[in-house]
Amino acid sequence: MKITEHIKNANGKTLFSFELLPPIKGQSIQWIYDAIDPLLEFNPPFIDVTSLREDYIYKEQDNGLLQKVAYRKRPGTIAICAAIIHKYKIDAVPHLICGGFTKEETENALIDLQFLGIDNVLALRGDARAADNSFIPTKGGHCYATDLIAHIKNHNDGKFLHEDVETFKSDFCIGVAGYPEKHFEAPNLNADFKFLKKKVDMGAEFIVTQMFFDNQKYFDFVKKCRENDINVPIIPGLKPISTLTQLNVLPKIFHIDLPDDLVDDLSQAKSNAEAKEIGTAAMIKQCNELIEFGAPVLHFYTMGKPAQTKEIARAIF
Repeated sequence: MKITEHIKNANGKTLFSFELLPPIKGQSIQWIYDAIDPLLEFNPPFIDVTSLREDYIYKEQDNGLLQKVAYRKRPGTIAICAAIIHKYKIDAVPHLICGGFTKEETENALIDLQFLGIDNVLALRGDARAADNSFIPTKGGHCYATDLIAHIKNHNDGKFLHEDVETFKSDFCIGVAGYPEKHFEAPNLNADFKFLKKKVDMGAEFIVTQMFFDNQKYFDFVKKCRENDINVPIIPGLKPISTLTQLNVLPKIFHIDLPDDLVDDLSQAKSNAEAKEIGTAAMIKQCNELIEFGAPVLHFYTMGKPAQTKEIARAIF
């Protein structure tokens, strides 16, 4: 079922969903089950599965020189989605990204997803590799999320890259990312809204936001979207604080601000356990406000660690 249909069928009730990272290669599918099972009591209508591009490592050769080798640390997005659907009968939403994939590989992924009966995809440009200062497109791949959306829409219209087979139409529901505090590469917030509006005009049917900790940023973002005739569901993405280091790491990595009261409370914490307790209480309060506001879904970035999300969900659902 499409994300938009799940939201419509909820009749105004806020739903619960979450996102998973594929396990580091070498781990078994049980890692995924262990990340999902504790959260089933909250009846998630869908589960996101991220996708990461290749990165590089340098291996020393016998002659002492270093060889640059491409590798993927977390493979298996499509396979994990298939496993989720098969075991849990819950809709899986794979992330499709530009970086690390050629157009042909993207098309093959779409064919596989359609074969599996997957109805939703989240179309993202993706992040830069750790060793790169900025995003570098893959040769023969897409440069922007809008290019990826166009590819998916063509697939929905039965238009393939190579017309060497009988065409058929897919019906993917396309989601995109939104940034309540602005994408860090956008020149300003108004420009960011223009990019988002273009994605929706091209066919995006729902938005999932970057994590945020100040609900007013989300409220203002929704208001601004509606003023710009962006009327698709806007799903807030949430990540509770769980360690002391996240006080500085999350703003640096995700280009977000933490509200003063949360910073003050975390600054008094003496241990990770105290930081987690503060983060949990803050997230429960944040979620209750979002439900009161009418957020269609509360979407948690669990990073494969369900315990804290379970504690929060039990307090609000």
